[in-house]
Amino acid sequence: MANAHRGEITAILDGRPRTLVLTLGALAELEQAFGGTDILAIAEKLTSGRLAARDCIRIIAAGLRGAGEDVPDDAVAAMRVEGGAPGYVRIVADLMAATFRPLTDASPGSGPA
Repeated sequence: MANAHRGEITAILDGRPRTLVLTLGALAELEQAFGGTDILAIAEKLTSGRLAARDCIRIIAAGLRGAGEDVPDDAVAAMRVEGGAPGYVRIVADLMAATFRPLTDASPGSGPA
């Protein structure tokens, strides 16, 4: 089960629930893939509302790998999601929201769980 305090989400891919999380390593992978200079540049691109299908594949694949799955981008490209294209975009949006959510409910000096 996904832990929202760790930035994890659950998505149904190919009919089964899977955990996705953008770890620091996954974010570094996306920086390289998108040619970004830093995490904020990547976040700006991903929240701009202008994502290509290939971008969604890379993000979902990085999220799966961040959660420990050994899955290549090509395998993610073949996965099915309920709702078609909007379903993939929803997964990306949910993952970005979980990754970059403000830590407003954390007490001073406490880190993420």
